[in-house]
Amino acid sequence: MSLLEIRNLSVEFATASGAFRAVDGVDVTVDQGDLMAIVGESGSGKSVSMLALMGLLPWTATITADVMTFDGRNLQKISPRARRQIVGRDISMIFQEPMSSLNPCFTVGFQIKESLRLHTDLTRRQRHDRAVELMTLVGIPAPEKRLSAFPHQLSGGMSQRAMIAMALACRPKLLIADEPTTALDVTIQAQILELLIELQETTGMALILITHDMGVVAETVQRVSVQYAGQRVEEQPVTDLFENPHHPYTAALLAALPERATERHLPTIPGVVPGQFDRPQGCLFSPRCRFADARCRAEVPVRANAGMGFALCHYPLDKGVPQPRKDTA
Repeated sequence: MSLLEIRNLSVEFATASGAFRAVDGVDVTVDQGDLMAIVGESGSGKSVSMLALMGLLPWTATITADVMTFDGRNLQKISPRARRQIVGRDISMIFQEPMSSLNPCFTVGFQIKESLRLHTDLTRRQRHDRAVELMTLVGIPAPEKRLSAFPHQLSGGMSQRAMIAMALACRPKLLIADEPTTALDVTIQAQILELLIELQETTGMALILITHDMGVVAETVQRVSVQYAGQRVEEQPVTDLFENPHHPYTAALLAALPERATERHLPTIPGVVPGQFDRPQGCLFSPRCRFADARCRAEVPVRANAGMGFALCHYPLDKGVPQPRKDTA
């Protein structure tokens, strides 16, 4: 049985001009000890998908799913109290902006110990010792001293490490890292990613890495789910994805990597991710796809099989060449 299983997840936000669907029919499956990435441009619904799982979206969001289970428990049917016992203990999340996610009014030590107080039976002294252990684990020097520091007294890298310590406090079964290296310099980025992978290997937890950095994906994960405009458009093992992407959007993302550039100027994807008022009738990627035809612009594509990376495309690619579907051959 999978640790996490989500089927046909959709998230709509109520706005003054109508409902906007930020996530549209996304599937996510994570096994024990799994290491996967969710990639895509900003506005692809990556973070919203996971915030829906965590129950952290505002009241304007309407969340629907055919299945949403974690460790055999139906997250849609359990009480809010029971859900709070899971979130923060068995499922933890490292948020994108540590300086805005940490509470500026409380010390880092207080915020780490608060999670332990809510989810464990440890005594005050044991919580303090565990907080020191966590700060040491994530590589923060002088941990006893840093526990009494406020977030503004820490650098960006230290704040991110403190966030990781807080997320790991209760030894979660699943850790969601939402662009954990945003706004950090390259050296710190490498340290944070190395730390996450090391902790994943030593603790056996599952890790979902949300990012738009394909270079990071290539070096860290085992499986990749590609999202575009709120939809999962492809999912493959990382090696297969880089060698033979099946969705034109995935192929375009990989072609834009500097190390793959064959000309003086980097290839780009024209246009932008569609928003509330400019969503195409057929394939959502069709206005930006160089392979799109009239069918792509008029008909919603049917998902391909696992051999073609579950590509949501009328003509999934094979070695860069569009393949006619059987229903159109």
